[in-house]
Amino acid sequence: MKHVLAIDQGTTGTTCLVVAADGRVAGRAYRELPQHFPQPGWVEHDPDDILQGVIDAGREAIDRAGVVPDAIGITNQRETTVVWARATGKAVARAIVWQDRRTVPRCQELAPRAASITATTGLVVDAYFSATKVEWLLREKKLHARAEAGELCMGTVDSWLLFRLTGGAMHATDHTNASRTLLYDIGTQAWSPELCALFGVPASMLPEIRPSSGSFGTTAPEMFGSAIPVMGVAGDQQSALFGQGCWQAGEGKNTYGTGAFLLLNTGASRPVAGDGLLATIACDAKGQPAYAYEAAIFIAGAAVQWLRDGLGIIRHAGETEGLASSLPSNEGVYFVPALVGLGAPHWEPDARGTIVGLTRGSTRAHLARAALEAMAYGTSDVLGVMRDRSGTRFERLRVDGGATANAWLMQFQADVLGVPVERPDMIETTALGAAGLAGIPAGVWKDGGAFLASRRFDRFTPGAAQAAARAGLAGWHRAVRATRGWARDGGAGA
Repeated sequence: MKHVLAIDQGTTGTTCLVVAADGRVAGRAYRELPQHFPQPGWVEHDPDDILQGVIDAGREAIDRAGVVPDAIGITNQRETTVVWARATGKAVARAIVWQDRRTVPRCQELAPRAASITATTGLVVDAYFSATKVEWLLREKKLHARAEAGELCMGTVDSWLLFRLTGGAMHATDHTNASRTLLYDIGTQAWSPELCALFGVPASMLPEIRPSSGSFGTTAPEMFGSAIPVMGVAGDQQSALFGQGCWQAGEGKNTYGTGAFLLLNTGASRPVAGDGLLATIACDAKGQPAYAYEAAIFIAGAAVQWLRDGLGIIRHAGETEGLASSLPSNEGVYFVPALVGLGAPHWEPDARGTIVGLTRGSTRAHLARAALEAMAYGTSDVLGVMRDRSGTRFERLRVDGGATANAWLMQFQADVLGVPVERPDMIETTALGAAGLAGIPAGVWKDGGAFLASRRFDRFTPGAAQAAARAGLAGWHRAVRATRGWARDGGAGA
């Protein structure tokens, strides 16, 4: 039986899975990744730590599986930026992580050009993305002369890993990662000469852009014990979308983690960024570029964590399911969990968490239910904007992330949306997406259908409570308006 090594290189660690053609995980390993915080707002990784964690976890997963994988798929934390010497493969500085905020002043300087940059890239001008990070490294480390001479390479984490794992033979990336750099023209699906000039990034530094599924070179034998072809690469959220089988226009997924990441495949139709939505590149069934909307809800599962750690009204997240189902309704209690501001589709950075509708009869059950409902209502708001802006009708929502273990939440989400919610039997869809992208061209699976054939999905369909759940949207929107009004008041009269 054929196998794929899926490398999921994340912000806090690396998970490696050896996935068999029948869908079994034959081997698994994990390595934590140290974080560095040299100044307030700065977040860095040592690129050598990233590489070593991948090698160690990959070797362990392969040893546990007792097989030599037929291919490797890589998925990675996006936007994190590495610059290294082409001749030696040695990083010139620590990687600047996607969370890093040191380039906020530069982004503010670019405000007059923000609209045109968004039109080209589908992104907003923000320190989150890669362009200002590499610009900062070249300026502060005085590397411009070396960059202009062709001595340096830059890339996101996938490019760094490809270069090092192939012994310097491959300097490449895929469209999904390239589309997160603020240097990529989402219309031409190529690097933008104008944006590279704006940020002072020589074309010689940039990796070659390839489809997410196909040849990305072969690892040096000493990396994993034998030479293995790398056949798939995608950024983490797009990899999860592929792993969920959302390959056609109108198919979307939501990852319920600390926050929530929503992607909606729009196919060949290029979406227009706005209303808190980003336009990005995803994958079709063959790993070729497809368009998608993406949005982030800042607080999802973190609201339940706050109930546990901040208020101490629950001992573990699993309690919320029983508490929520113990009530016939929310009885007018809503929680807008804007604990770090409101993300999509409202984008109100000064908003703060708000609970409305409390009475003497309100209990911890009401707060638990309100926290769960907030995840479902927030998801509904974002998907509604995606639908309206793209003209794409979605027929179902596939889900992953820790909060999907809560069956009450999944049923409520289906009732609010009015479409089925499908939860996979294995929620590590990011790694599985990388496995699929690599395994299909490697012949582990003959096509996407065969890849998904080994998967099972729990299906939550809209039920008798659908009308009440959707009616609750009016109360939710009223609560959101109250939250935004408080933020915009600015303390007048205080």
